[in-house]
Amino acid sequence: MFIQTEATPNPATLKFLPGRVVLPESTFEARDPEAAARSPLASALFSVPGVSGVYFGHDFISVTKAEDGSEWPQVKPAVLGAIMEHFQSGVPVMDESAGAHQEEAGDEFYDEADHDTVVTIKDLLETRVRPAVAGDGGDITFRGYKDGIVYLEMKGACSGCPSSTATLRHGVQNLFRHFLPEVREVQAV
Repeated sequence: MFIQTEATPNPATLKFLPGRVVLPESTFEARDPEAAARSPLASALFSVPGVSGVYFGHDFISVTKAEDGSEWPQVKPAVLGAIMEHFQSGVPVMDESAGAHQEEAGDEFYDEADHDTVVTIKDLLETRVRPAVAGDGGDITFRGYKDGIVYLEMKGACSGCPSSTATLRHGVQNLFRHFLPEVREVQAV
């Protein structure tokens, strides 16, 4: 099994491409060992010293190293080994009793009068923003809209990335303003 790795804009996060589907229809993020317990693969990755975050996309795994002095030359070989061992074992990526998809409609907030605006925001996220961000090992999801402000959640390599503020301000915010003049600002939650 050959696993490719790619750098991301976040120097603390590497993107691992195992050459197969990781999660077919959802995403999963764990920022601590307790959250990782829903996934045998995430649990294995958190057992690697220096791992502080894991994000699964359709065909990639983003791993974030701890800010405790851990360096990629020491962490990366163990992460590669854990990923390879997991896929060779045949064990599912997610515990069958736990749903992989973490997004719930109940987490969203917006006024019903803004429904059409929110539909357009979600469409722009799905078609223009998320594919580009997934290329960098992360994800952005809609959380809410109120008083002209769009609230988005950054995941994977985007979470804690030094350039995520620029991505939101200059990329996503300008895109939304172009199509939706009523959008004043974009903020991360």
